[in-house]
Amino acid sequence: MKLATLPDGTPDGRLHLVSRDLTRAAPARAAATLQALLEDWDRLAPRLQADYAALNAGGGFPFDPAAALAPLPRAWQWLDGSAYDSHGELMQIAFKLAPVDTQGKPLMYQGLSHQFLPPCADVPLPTEEDGIDFEGEFGIITDAVPMGTTAEEARGHIRLLVQINDWSLRRLAPLEMKTGFGWIQAKPACSMAPVAVTPDELGAAWRDAQIDLPLIVDWNGERFGTAEGYAMSTGFDGLVAHAAYSRALVAGTVIGSGTVSNANYREIGSSCISERRGIEMADHGAPVTPFMSFGDRVRMEARLRDGTPLFGAIDQIVTRG
Repeated sequence: MKLATLPDGTPDGRLHLVSRDLTRAAPARAAATLQALLEDWDRLAPRLQADYAALNAGGGFPFDPAAALAPLPRAWQWLDGSAYDSHGELMQIAFKLAPVDTQGKPLMYQGLSHQFLPPCADVPLPTEEDGIDFEGEFGIITDAVPMGTTAEEARGHIRLLVQINDWSLRRLAPLEMKTGFGWIQAKPACSMAPVAVTPDELGAAWRDAQIDLPLIVDWNGERFGTAEGYAMSTGFDGLVAHAAYSRALVAGTVIGSGTVSNANYREIGSSCISERRGIEMADHGAPVTPFMSFGDRVRMEARLRDGTPLFGAIDQIVTRG
């Protein structure tokens, strides 16, 4: 299934089914919101299947992705990983950081979850001097996950896949990291592509709990990166298990992959500006590419190998807040 949330004047919006080609939509009769569906997935999701089939047969009304909210406009929990080793290596270069001793565990932090920005809304930020950067990621949304869930068990709790832009303010990040208390100012609200999809919609592109598809990133109309999603050092099943080691996860927990990145970044580009700057520092001793300016536009999209649209696009302009 493919699901989207359209505005209805409430904070959580109204849940809709979306056709496989993202052209049609219809209200989800079994649940008013995505959170309600996630909290009672086993009972409610099967009720939506017949409606989804009817929608793909030509029912519903025209779907406008630009009018959608984030599929989950606010969540109980947002946990972001850093599961692409090449990204971590470039960040160490870009910010002159020592290698992190992870002791064999995946990297993860808990971020702002009470707001996920709509996919096509302008993004207001305080100042260009903060080093505005986009970060293209894939993510998952879980149902309720018991404490102590293993990676194998975790696969059954991954209900939806999403695409995320994890906005970052790079000037502030190193300052906050040095405090040892984590990020607050450096991590404003993330954006989410308009459609969340069940893993079966990916077919063979969902393997080893990873999204085996490229994330296409354009900055101001020019191709910036096409990194492949299937390069995670820890799949989403492992990230769920890591997060649930000492706590239960509520239904509606969102977990990110971290910036999608590949070891051949010089050939396929990057999913964030800081990676490009890290490459420039490694090759030339200093960064050349600037961070974003007000009025800049970033677009991110993933499609199946046959061209079928998947999540829809994140297409946003940064503005002065």
